[in-house]
Amino acid sequence: MSERDQARNKAEEFRGKAKEGLGKATDNEQWQAEGKAEKKTSKLKQAGENIKDALTGNDKPGR
Repeated sequence: MSERDQARNKAEEFRGKAKEGLGKATDNEQWQAEGKAEKKTSKLKQAGENIKDALTGNDKPGR
């Protein structure tokens, strides 16, 4: 996974956590659900990238 993709996925995960936390703080169920969905989407993207890297051999350090 490129560093750019990894950073983008982590940022998306962080936004999801923040949105979910803000939804809990304000008792906004929609924001909570959107935050959870963003976190899950980000984690799935990261898992997919890791699988792709393992299959193509791009998971080796220094590449």
